[in-house]
Amino acid sequence: MLALALACAVQAVPAQVRLPSLGESAVEDITLGAERRLGDQVMRYIRADPAYLDDPVLLEYVDSIFLPLVAASRQRGDIEPELDRQFAWEAFLVRERSVNAFALPGGFVGVHLGLIALTTSTDQLASVVAHELAHVTQRHIARGSIAAQRNSMVSMAALLLGIVAAARTNNADLANAAIVGSQAASIQGQLNFSRDMEREADRMGYGTLTAAGFAPQGMAQMFERLDSATRINDSGGFPYLRSHPLTTERISEARSRAMFAGSGPDSTPLRHALMQQRARVLMDADPQTLHRLVDQQGGAADAPLRERLATAYAAALSASLLREHAVAERLASQALALASAAEPREPQAERDLQLLLAQVRLAAGQPAAAMQVLDSISADARGRAPLLMRAQAALDLQRGARPAPAALRAATEALQTWVAEHPRDAGAWTQLAATADAAGFKLRAVRAEAEARYASGDVNGAIDRLRAGQAAARGAAGQDFIEASVIDARLRELRAQQRRVFCEARADGGNPVPLEGVEVRDCPR
Repeated sequence: MLALALACAVQAVPAQVRLPSLGESAVEDITLGAERRLGDQVMRYIRADPAYLDDPVLLEYVDSIFLPLVAASRQRGDIEPELDRQFAWEAFLVRERSVNAFALPGGFVGVHLGLIALTTSTDQLASVVAHELAHVTQRHIARGSIAAQRNSMVSMAALLLGIVAAARTNNADLANAAIVGSQAASIQGQLNFSRDMEREADRMGYGTLTAAGFAPQGMAQMFERLDSATRINDSGGFPYLRSHPLTTERISEARSRAMFAGSGPDSTPLRHALMQQRARVLMDADPQTLHRLVDQQGGAADAPLRERLATAYAAALSASLLREHAVAERLASQALALASAAEPREPQAERDLQLLLAQVRLAAGQPAAAMQVLDSISADARGRAPLLMRAQAALDLQRGARPAPAALRAATEALQTWVAEHPRDAGAWTQLAATADAAGFKLRAVRAEAEARYASGDVNGAIDRLRAGQAAARGAAGQDFIEASVIDARLRELRAQQRRVFCEARADGGNPVPLEGVEVRDCPR
């Protein structure tokens, strides 16, 4: 038991932290770089997990919430320049039915599909994302590690004093009581600290939410929905044993803040309804569930427009996944026509229905028809979702009976422009590798494969692909010579980055995995 307690006392990574204004006074344990490296390492495993979902349409919607919240945090001064430079500020999707979102070290925020499916407005979803973003900006993960270390040291001191007292009195029961008591004190201290961080995240998240232009009522509404969803399995007892404050307490505080803030702007209801249905379909692809959604078709004829469009969207997407292409085409086309005739019109919702129709046609093996729909998009036509769909349509055309080399080349160049502005987009790099290879740009395809691996956190895999590109480039001329030069430069850059990360980890007191060609003496003292 004493060995276990000693092991628990060593929990934090040594480094330096400059906390924001609401943080603790002086923490000297985790650097921003160490926190980012930890986040990158965790994300590498998450991206390899089947539950990780890169759905361009749904991720675009989450980013339309997340990125304004990040911008508002910058404007409020919650994100210091060094923190802004070091962290990733990336939201991602997890194919899970549970109602949850979470923050990771280094600026990553995960959103479960179950959370999107539960919310009924953009403001409700934004309130949760703002809360998780506050965990990042206030560096609660680093502070939590420090608090755990301090609690462990207090626990260890109490345990040792108890053992000494027991030894003097030859009382084994006193020793056992000291051990249990010290562990209970440590756990309670961590729970208290966690509850304090949750309250701070609620408070900071609310400020960010309103600064980004979302309705302040969204947070109270979200807590009420969570309370309703968990009431059956939650008696509300033992609040002092919880890491989060009681939901009723959080509802009361959120209502008070919203009351003083007044009413906020109305969020676009229709687009959220469509994305809510998309999350419901994608989080549970069981055929029985999909058939039930298809049977709903467009809902009752006298139902509100929002409800009819939402049920039609879910039915069309479900039918497409079930390979009932004719049904999916009919429902998606009807929904798009209905939205186009609505008053007032919602361009973003119409765009999402156009993307659904293009997706349905791609799944049905009709790339030319899908390309026609994509060409008709006017709202954010250069966004990520239409970009990736257009590239897939061009690939399918090239592989079909009537190749379209001009469309393939245009898609490749558009992807090249996108990744130049979004170098961490692994999905776009992967698609670029496919289109470049089909267009005959072999070295560009190899480099894109390497960048896709790098963006996914697999630096060694990226270096391997770049070395393969070097081997393939021997004797290259013309355009290939330029690509070969880019590969050479990128390989040197990644090797230098590996060496720098290795040395920083050593400086932070870690024990990094040895690297080929890198030794401890190569690190600056």
